[in-house]
Amino acid sequence: MSHKVIKTKELLMSYAIVVEKAANNYSAYVPDLPGCVATGNTVEETEREIREAIEFHIEGLIEDGLPIHQTAEMKCRFKLKK
Repeated sequence: MSHKVIKTKELLMSYAIVVEKAANNYSAYVPDLPGCVATGNTVEETEREIREAIEFHIEGLIEDGLPIHQTAEMKCRFKLKK
């Protein structure tokens, strides 16, 4: 899990993302933004894609007049063995 900082329409937010290894690629999701997901062939590509997905997701919330979900406070950080 890592934190990504996204600037969208003068808003500065930080969201935790989860990147997981799948059978043939990587996938990522944002626990605080249900439905915000991305995939890629590499970790780097997946991180680029999830940044775009977060921005698109938040822009959609703004356009629809919906509240922007606040990020949960991250209490701990750990790395799994490969």
